[in-house]
Amino acid sequence: MTILEATKADNSVTAPHKALVVKSGAGYRAEQGSDYEPGVSAETVGSKSLWLGMITLPPGKRTWAHVHEHHETALYMLSGDEMELWTGDQLQYRDMVRPGDYIFIPANMLHVAVNRGVHPAVFMGSRNEATAQESLVLRPEMDRKVP
Repeated sequence: MTILEATKADNSVTAPHKALVVKSGAGYRAEQGSDYEPGVSAETVGSKSLWLGMITLPPGKRTWAHVHEHHETALYMLSGDEMELWTGDQLQYRDMVRPGDYIFIPANMLHVAVNRGVHPAVFMGSRNEATAQESLVLRPEMDRKVP
């Protein structure tokens, strides 16, 4: 029985009596355009406030301009070519991110990630919102600000 099968009638999850190990599995394309493979989440282990997993931005791709309204995000770049991270109210700041770099994105920080390289940009990511359907708000009017 998985932790998700041990739900009560009120949809709360029974607390595990041991540590849980989550095997790599199926991922999904997030609304903002990157690929997510959740490891620790509300859906996989019944986490109340933590999401941890792999995030991949395919080569030649970018995310849509967006904010995460209610949570902070921390990322560590594992592999890939350098990647651009655009932030700020007008997406006026550009940082180059390389393998071995850490990223912190505060709640409500407008951002766009651009992978102009030929290899996937792969990150270990964590946020203080446990669900797969995070507090994402797309800002399509800002997409044209990033070349």
